[in-house]
Amino acid sequence: MRKELRIKNQITELEKVAQFVEEIGEELGLSMELQMNLNLVMEEMVTNVIFYAYPEGVIADIELLAKSDGKELTFVLSDQGKEFDPTAKEDTDLDVNPADRDLGGMGIFIVKNIMNKVTYQRLEGKNLLTMTKGIEDQSN
Repeated sequence: MRKELRIKNQITELEKVAQFVEEIGEELGLSMELQMNLNLVMEEMVTNVIFYAYPEGVIADIELLAKSDGKELTFVLSDQGKEFDPTAKEDTDLDVNPADRDLGGMGIFIVKNIMNKVTYQRLEGKNLLTMTKGIEDQSN
């Protein structure tokens, strides 16, 4: 299975991302819990691109590629915004009172805890965030 989605960096496009994840989940026979977790991951990461990758007022494309061999499901999120490696961010310390924590960081923490592997690279002016989840024993 291989599917691609291209959206604009606008918050209204998140609905298309959710539909994309749902279609993949149905096609692969994934549990509702896993579909919801995958949707949370994609929403977190796409939202970060929408809000932080480009200067205000700049409209640009965000691409999401999904591929699966039946054992793993891999998403590659790409944009041409400013360089940012979310995997380099230190994990949020959950022992610290939420009111005392620095803003941000929970999204990538959630992603790292849901996905089995998360990697980042900057290639030819693009941010490429690759997120992989084992799905062999996750289907209904």
